[in-house]
Amino acid sequence: MKVQESKRAIIIGATSGIGYEVTLQLLQQGWKVGIAGRRQEALEALQKTDCTRIEIQALDVTQPQATEQLQQLIDKLGGMDLFLLSSGIGYQNMKLDADIELRTAQTNVEGFTRMTIAAFRYFQKQGRGHLAVISSIAGTKGIGVAPAYSATKRYQNTYIEALEQLARLQKLPICFTDIRPGFVSTDLLKDGKYPMLMSPSVVATKIVKALHHKKRIAVIDWRYAILVFFWKMIPAWLWKRLPVRS
Repeated sequence: MKVQESKRAIIIGATSGIGYEVTLQLLQQGWKVGIAGRRQEALEALQKTDCTRIEIQALDVTQPQATEQLQQLIDKLGGMDLFLLSSGIGYQNMKLDADIELRTAQTNVEGFTRMTIAAFRYFQKQGRGHLAVISSIAGTKGIGVAPAYSATKRYQNTYIEALEQLARLQKLPICFTDIRPGFVSTDLLKDGKYPMLMSPSVVATKIVKALHHKKRIAVIDWRYAILVFFWKMIPAWLWKRLPVRS
């Protein structure tokens, strides 16, 4: 389905993986897209594919200046209707390397919070908008092989829930979408073997559809929706005994 040319999306973490594929699909549907990420060369390479409808801005979500750089990107694009946060990191860390856990929290909590606040405030001032984030099904349970990753994803789930309530209290017509993929074949999952692995392009198609329908929570895909439904029912005493590995 085509959308009006005036629709403008900002995607943080667009140089690879899911963010990259979503960018391509929104462009195909007629959106103007502002893309951001840490790698300037990768941003420039993507911009060359459609110079008239892509604006770029290098930024690192863990740095305080990322908020100002986001605003610069919005200005380049001429506004923002959709904000999609696709940047995040995660590792298997059964040895509990503290540096890995803290680095994960820095990106997935500190960086996430910084960018979602900036997007919320922009939409608050504008009086409308669609704020979407890519979290994970890992946020629904504490997974022993990846403690910080699952904990930070739970934080993201709860934070978006709280922002939605805040928007309602302030009578703001802001739409929220929490996108929860299962295992996706990206650089993020280079450290293990994973079941039901999905391609980024297939996942992106489902994400774009969920964004179009403004779904509040989108578990990608139906197999993981069934999995999450049943593992939420597992009591704590049993969950801690399960040999969840990948």
